[in-house]
Formats: sequence, C-alpha cells, structure tokens
Amino acid sequence: MPPSPSGARVSPKLIPKEQKPMKRPTFNFDRPLFFALLSLLGLGLIMIASAGVVYGRVRFGDDYYFLKEQLLGLGVGLAFLLILQQIDYRVWRRFVLPIFITALVLLVLVFVPEFGTTVYGAARWVEIGPLSFQPSEVMKFAIILYLSAWLSGKGRAKTSDLFEGLVPFLALLSIVGFLIIKQPDTGTLGLIFLISLAIFFASGASIRHILGLFAGGLLILFILIQIAPYRMQRFLVFMNPEHDPMGFGYQMTQALLAIGSGGIVGAGLSQSRQKFNYLPEPVTDSIFAVLGEELGMIGAVVVVSLFLFVAWRGLRIAARAPDEFGRLLAVGIVSWIVFQAFINISAITGLIPLTGIPLPFISYGGTSLAVILAAMGILLNISKHSTLKG
Repeated sequence: MPPSPSGARVSPKLIPKEQKPMKRPTFNFDRPLFFALLSLLGLGLIMIASAGVVYGRVRFGDDYYFLKEQLLGLGVGLAFLLILQQIDYRVWRRFVLPIFITALVLLVLVFVPEFGTTVYGAARWVEIGPLSFQPSEVMKFAIILYLSAWLSGKGRAKTSDLFEGLVPFLALLSIVGFLIIKQPDTGTLGLIFLISLAIFFASGASIRHILGLFAGGLLILFILIQIAPYRMQRFLVFMNPEHDPMGFGYQMTQALLAIGSGGIVGAGLSQSRQKFNYLPEPVTDSIFAVLGEELGMIGAVVVVSLFLFVAWRGLRIAARAPDEFGRLLAVGIVSWIVFQAFINISAITGLIPLTGIPLPFISYGGTSLAVILAAMGILLNISKHSTLKG
C-alpha cells in the first residue's frame, strides 16, 4: 500500500487511474469501394425521384412519396454502415447462431396471421408494431454470417467431405429453402442458393459436390415451374414475350420498350414515357428499365460498370483478408450484391424470366437497402484489416 504525502498508507483503490483518451472513429477503409457505393446510392435516389412521380401521385397523392421513404431507409442504412465499419468483423462470429435462429423465426412469422402480411398473393412481409419488413432480406445477411463462421471453422478437408461438408450444408439450405418457397419467393430462393454455393465453393468444397448442387438446383427449379401454373406462364413468356403481351408478358414487353426507346444517350431525366402507368413496378423491379429509357445505353453501362467495380474491390478485400472467416464473409457479401444485380438486370433485359428481385442500392425498398448497407459496413471493416492496403 503506497504512502500518502503525510506518510499515511493509502489504498490503491483510492488512487485515481490515468484516464485513457477516447478512441476516435476511424475511416481507413477501402475508399474507392465506398465512393462507388455512394455513386450507386446517388443514382438510385435520382431514379426513384424520377420514376416514382406518377406512381406516387396515383397511389399516395404525393409525387415524391417514394423518394421520401427511400431517404428514411437510406438514413437507417448509412447509420448501420458507419457503425458496423467501426466494429471488428471477428466479433460477429460469436453471434452467428442467435442471428440465424432469429432470421428463421422471422421467416416463420410471415405465416402467422397476427404478424404476416400478404402482398400480391405472397406472404413475404412481417409487421411488428410500426415496423414492416421482409424477413427474407434479413435471412440473406444471416446465412452469409452463419455459413462463413461454420465453414471457416471446419477447414478444407472436412468441407470437401461428403458427410462433414455436403450433407449438413444441404440440410441447412433445405430448411431455409422450404420456408422461402412456402411464401412463395422463387427469386429469393435462387439468390440465397447462389450466395451459399459461392461461399461453399470458396471454403474448399469439392468441385463434384458443387456441380451436383448446381444440377440439383436446376432440377428443383424445373419441378417448381411444373407445379405452379403462374411460374410456367412466366417461363413461356420468357421464351416468347408475344405469347401473352397483355398478361404475363406485359411487364417484360414494356421494360424492353423502355430500354429500346432510350437509345444511346436516353430521353433525358424525368422524360420517361413508360413510367406513366405503362411499366409495372417502376421504382422497384423495373427501375433499370426506366434508367435505360432516361439515361440510355451510356447510363446503363455506367451502372453495370459500378457493380463490376464493387465486385472487383470486394473480391480484392476477400483475397487479402487476414483470416478464413473474413475471406468467406467478404465473398458472401460480394456474391449477394453481384448476383442480385445480375438477376435483376438480366430479367429486365429479357435474358432470364422475371423474378421480382430488386436492383441493389438503386431500387426502392427500405428493408433491402438497410440490410445490404449493414453488410457493406462489415465488408468495409474487413478492408481495414486487409494485409495489403491501397
């Protein structure tokens, strides 16, 4: 016990400890990736302001209803991003199981009348008090976290094993897939399957297992098309849009008309004709068609280039991550963004059947935007720990 100036002994507990300076937030993340993200978000706000004018006026009596709502979602999403880019990504490893279980419970709640909301015949929304959101968006985030933690802990030898890797991976996907297809939401099911497959492949899974899973996925898709008349109609319309131009083929026909009429340089901002109640879902699924009409091929190429740039920077972060968990997490987040963008753009341009999948960062949707920006916050944090900067 140290003596006081007067010579008396003083308890160490009474001696004030030296105050540590408060840590300041750091922003030494991948700045090119961050600026590409801001560019996509800015383009999204511009297009929602333009594409949502007529739709907002007709449905809500407010030309800028969708823009105002998107700004709220953007505010929440950016708050998530700025907070999560500060938190060491390795912390998430401790919480992957409760997050995944919570996401499963939320998927079940869409079928509970007190919580679930049906839109266009599909049970995809949950309402808890004033909050309304899509649990499938939360599941995309949760399954990336869970698979990254689980597979990084196994090691490549066990991951490539039939019973240690493939069987439990299939069991996990089956549970999630069953809940999503019951909604039904074939597009999200396909997206989650592709994201999971990318993480499984990156973790060292056998090529034979990957090819088998892909073939099995195509078989399940074929069966789902066969057993649901509306899916069969969508497939037939994809093969020949003129098969039902005023019914199931209407959205694809109008989307192609919008993109075609845009030409090279586009009709100009706010000059779209298709948004005047011709093109269904102009602020969500079909926003790329409005973008192509107003900004032309040049605008469309800029958007695709930004997504490719995000993919490159994200995979670069994955390659330089300091551990397997960070690498798989980065692969999963990048796969989510790239596959979702590819599916949306391919569907609107007639390369694949329509899926109802929104365009990341650009389409209207508060839940989707907030969750995907939270994931981007984690990706930016991984970039802080990159073994090579710049």
